[in-house]
Formats: sequence, structure tokens, C-alpha cells
Amino acid sequence: MNCIIIDDEAAARAIVSQLCSKVPEINVMEEFDNAIEAIKFLNQFKVDLVFLDIHMPGFTGIDFIQTLKNPPKIVMTTSDTEFAIASYEYEAIVDYLVKPITQERFQKCIQKVKNSSSAPSSTASTANEQENGLGEDLYINIDRRLIKLKFAEILLIEAKGDYINIKTESKDYLVHTTLKKILEKLPEDKFLQIHRSYVINFNKIVDIEDNSVLIEKSVIPISRSNRPELMRRLNLL
Repeated sequence: MNCIIIDDEAAARAIVSQLCSKVPEINVMEEFDNAIEAIKFLNQFKVDLVFLDIHMPGFTGIDFIQTLKNPPKIVMTTSDTEFAIASYEYEAIVDYLVKPITQERFQKCIQKVKNSSSAPSSTASTANEQENGLGEDLYINIDRRLIKLKFAEILLIEAKGDYINIKTESKDYLVHTTLKKILEKLPEDKFLQIHRSYVINFNKIVDIEDNSVLIEKSVIPISRSNRPELMRRLNLL
């Protein structure tokens, strides 16, 4: 059973690794101090089990789970006992180990993992490409004129009260509508809402840093709820 360990504390990773070494069926492939590097690894290698810390700076264990399209079996490791019930809302989570972890409790956990048949197995991330029949452009109503915009020219869309501002490579267009309505007209493989006030052209991302993305010269915030989907769609190297 191939597994990885994700925990921002080196001592905690060492303890889980030592516990794994006493179980012949378990092979620790890699250890990570952050979830982002682990996602890159999962995009390339098959993993059966993840030992995952909940509380990590920047990108938590729950963010990690929400990012994965087909997560492997997951065992949460944390000192936060209050999270145990909430963690079982996620099908991939098989067990919950509270630190400090004893060998006896760890053995019971491994047995539970073996008996589990409901959690999906890990596979490399694949693109979900579906035909949506939206074509390559749309028309917007500006002062009783219908203006044609190509999807490829749109950089981002910002909500402004009862209007939206569509920023293109050449100019901006203020349209009387909502983000929700225009999202229905945009191809899902090209556009993504990353904040309650912003939709971006995924192909126009220049840079991602902390909780913001750079689109041309515009810095756009990423909300916590939308961050997992953004990270899932990135072709991480």
C-alpha cells in the first residue's frame, strides 16, 4: 500500500513515518511539509493512502481534499479533537488519528483502511472536457448596440452593483447584468469564478501568489471557498 505523509511539522512526519515502518504492507513513497507539493506528486504517481495534517498554514488539509478530483483514502492526523465529526463529511476520509498517536491506535487505523472499500482510489488528474456548445464568442448590449466579444479576448469580469465590468485586451465594457447570468454564457473550461466579485479567463493567468492571481496587470483576490477549484484546475509541474 503506497502512501504519502503531509504535515508542516518535521517531528510529526517522522512519527507517522516510524509508525508506518512497523507495518510491512505500507510503503511510504514521500513526505511533504505542504499540500501544494503533494498535489503535484499525486498528479504524477498513484498513491493508495495519505496521512494528512488538518492545520497547515496557507493551505489546510481540508483545502487539499477539496482540491483533488479523485482523492485516495485519507487518514487525518491532528491534535484538534473537535474536528473528528466534521471530517467524516468527506468520503475519502477513512479515519482520524489524534496526536500523539500510539502504535496500537495506528494498527487499528490501518486495519480500517484495509477494510474500507468505499473510498475512491487515486488517479492522476485528468481534464474534464465536455462540449458545451457555446461557440467562441458572445454579444453584449451596450447603449442599444450589440457588441460581439470573443471569449479569448476577455481577461476578467468584475461585479459592480447592478452591473458587471468586462475587461478585455483592448477596452472595458460596463454591462447591466450579474456575474451569475454571464457565467451561464461562458465556457466552463475557459472561465472560473475565484471570488464573489470576480470571474477570470483561466488561460490569462500570469502569476498566482498567496491569495491573489495576476491577470495582465490586474491583481485579483482569491476567496477561500473558490481556491480549491482553482488549484484543482492548475496544470502543476
